[in-house]
Amino acid sequence: MVTLNINGRDLQVDADPSTPILWALRDNLNMTGTKFGCGAALCGACTVHLDGNPIRSCVTPISSVQGQKITTIEAMENDKVGKAVQDAWVKHDVPQCGYCQSGQVMSAAALLRTNKRPSDADIDNAMSGNICRCGTYQRIRAAIKDAAKTLA
Repeated sequence: MVTLNINGRDLQVDADPSTPILWALRDNLNMTGTKFGCGAALCGACTVHLDGNPIRSCVTPISSVQGQKITTIEAMENDKVGKAVQDAWVKHDVPQCGYCQSGQVMSAAALLRTNKRPSDADIDNAMSGNICRCGTYQRIRAAIKDAAKTLA
């Protein structure tokens, strides 16, 4: 058993310590908001926060995160920054297929926690590891700017 702090709660996970966070979330805890995309940390669909920083959960073993705080998309609606991002996502009609969106929201929220007024270059840099096959990048940028204004 491994104890993980997820969304502010200590949860017991019965999994091999080498199990990636993604699979502990999805298979052991039935938290399916975090998505599997590529399995190689290239697409960003599996993004979660580790102590506030965005990480790729598909390649991060649970053994390496004990004692740290994992935040998933499920907690974003109860977080001021996360809620502002989600509201902006809806306002700007960002998702098309929606598959990558939990990772996109997590990366955007992490950006806005550290940069209250991001430039286009800042947004592009922070979001560069998140791939959207539907190509909604302009809407993503507009939503991030809108969320920043809401939070200002």
